[in-house]
Amino acid sequence: MDIGIWISLALYFGLTLAIGYYAWRNAAATSEHYVLGGRGLSPGVAALSAGASDMSGWLLLGLPGALYVSGLVEAWIGIGLFLGALANWIIVAPRLREQTERYDDALTVPAFLANRFPSRARALRVVSAAIIVVFFAVYTASGLVAGGLLFETAFADLIDVPGVSDYAIGIWLTLGVVLLYSVVGGFMAVSLTDVLQGSIMMLALILIPIVVFFDPAVGGASGISETIGAIDPSFLSLTSGITFIGFLSAIAWGLGYFGQPHIIVRFMAMRSAADAPKAAAIGLSWMAVSLIGAIGLGILGRIYAERAGLSVSDPETIFIVLSNVLFHPLITGFLLAALLAAIMSTISSQLIVASSSLTEDFYHLFLRREAGDAELVLVGRIAVVLVAVTAAIIARDPESQVLGLVANAWAGFGAAFGPLILLALTWPRMTGAGAIAGLVTGSVVVIGWIALGWNASFLGGDGVYEIIPGFLAATAAIFAVSLATKDAGEFRELARA
Repeated sequence: MDIGIWISLALYFGLTLAIGYYAWRNAAATSEHYVLGGRGLSPGVAALSAGASDMSGWLLLGLPGALYVSGLVEAWIGIGLFLGALANWIIVAPRLREQTERYDDALTVPAFLANRFPSRARALRVVSAAIIVVFFAVYTASGLVAGGLLFETAFADLIDVPGVSDYAIGIWLTLGVVLLYSVVGGFMAVSLTDVLQGSIMMLALILIPIVVFFDPAVGGASGISETIGAIDPSFLSLTSGITFIGFLSAIAWGLGYFGQPHIIVRFMAMRSAADAPKAAAIGLSWMAVSLIGAIGLGILGRIYAERAGLSVSDPETIFIVLSNVLFHPLITGFLLAALLAAIMSTISSQLIVASSSLTEDFYHLFLRREAGDAELVLVGRIAVVLVAVTAAIIARDPESQVLGLVANAWAGFGAAFGPLILLALTWPRMTGAGAIAGLVTGSVVVIGWIALGWNASFLGGDGVYEIIPGFLAATAAIFAVSLATKDAGEFRELARA
């Protein structure tokens, strides 16, 4: 590997570890600080942390890969996500920040639900925490798959271990670096590194499409037009070949935002609800630029590959391929660091949230109610490692698709928690029994839909993305059960607020 790539990667790793050390040195030795950063995130940090933990390697691998293969019609996923993020910042962010503090200063999403619906507190904490841990194991695995693909494609000559594949080495190296700063620095380290990582990701997604567009091999606008005609005249159409079901399945990705614990926990960690509008403006601007860059990367990457005769065996690696082909090693190292940043920012966020649920909603609730802050922080660190190892085992199959794993986990969270969080924050008549009904119904429908293969093909036609039936079924269950039960004491306070 060229020394220039090493220099760039070393700088990136050094910065992330320095941030982790800084967060550790400046952290209060309390469970609240380890789990939620002491509720001290500024608007900028909250916004970039939410964005970086949200987009992951999917933004640089999965989405460009889908556009590389199918054209602009795949951009509907990004459009749906942007609309969902907009609604999330407007509806959920200020309310969740205010209510999680008002309801006994809840540090986790399960704790908030338990405090909001005290008659079903224990059941809500157990069920919601279990769902968080299970789906985050799958979600984290998607990030590790991306790390394995990166190492297999770009760093294959770095380490040679007899009997161990480059893909497997990539998984464990990615996980090792993430664990170094996540275990030590906790939530604040993860959030601060997200600012660095989100900035690097956005710069990379601006740089590559611009360089590709002006590369002589592409031939400018005329070359692009000619190549698109050869590939498929409808390659830049947003509607060509899309069915109504396909459109709904793509745009429905936006529904998932309301129920993603690793994203909405950033709302809980803001300094105050009043910071939400400013944070929303920063976060949505970052997201718009990054999504446009990812779309441009997929489209222009396909055109460059066709014009230059470039062999791309896996479309999801087009970012890596272009980084190696078009740039000086110093810049290539920066771009590969951007991909690592995308992967690591999401993995670290998911590990912290999953470990928080294991610590606060299982260990502290059932095993050691008298546990002090030092003990809870230690248990949280151990839980981070346990969830990480589980995810690595799930990710061991090199044939796994990044976008497919993300889609399954995103739908699971979106259907289980999305309607629940929205209605818990806005509907005073909701009851604890309704909350459990929605939580269980949403997750069961998603898992069942995937198991039956209806996300791939439904009634002989296009598959229906599992978040749609899951979200609708959970919403119906919450309304039906809440209206049939009477936990009046639970919603009087919210009605007065």
